[in-house]
Amino acid sequence: ELQVDELQRLLAGMEKEHRGLLLKMKEGEAELARLRSAEGDRLAEQDRSAKLEKEVAMLREKIHHLDDMLKSQQRKVRQMIEQLQNSKTVIQAKDAVIQELKEKVAYLEAENLEMHDRIEHLIEKQVSRGGHSSRARSKSEYVSR
Repeated sequence: ELQVDELQRLLAGMEKEHRGLLLKMKEGEAELARLRSAEGDRLAEQDRSAKLEKEVAMLREKIHHLDDMLKSQQRKVRQMIEQLQNSKTVIQAKDAVIQELKEKVAYLEAENLEMHDRIEHLIEKQVSRGGHSSRARSKSEYVSR
């Protein structure tokens, strides 16, 4: 989740830079249009126009590159979120299995305790009746049979 937060912070920064570059490009294009419409072909204006054209072209290239990076980072964020959701689903399923197994263990332990009580009761009954053998059997002898 820290990676997701970091990627989202980077995305926000890239989007801010993207907006800034777009604004700067639009300003450059507006100034370029103004210079083109002005009368006269003065050398200074031509030089400024050429510089602005280069700057606008460079900004377009940066924006294109930034758009590609934004799309790539957004894909990564979506994939990480999907992986987190899948992991949570797997963990929930495993937690459910663990809970089910705990319930089975508790049931079997209770059943085992009940069986021990019954065996103990039967042993006590046989011992009190005198039993069939000349000696009283231990509890473990009955349990192991």
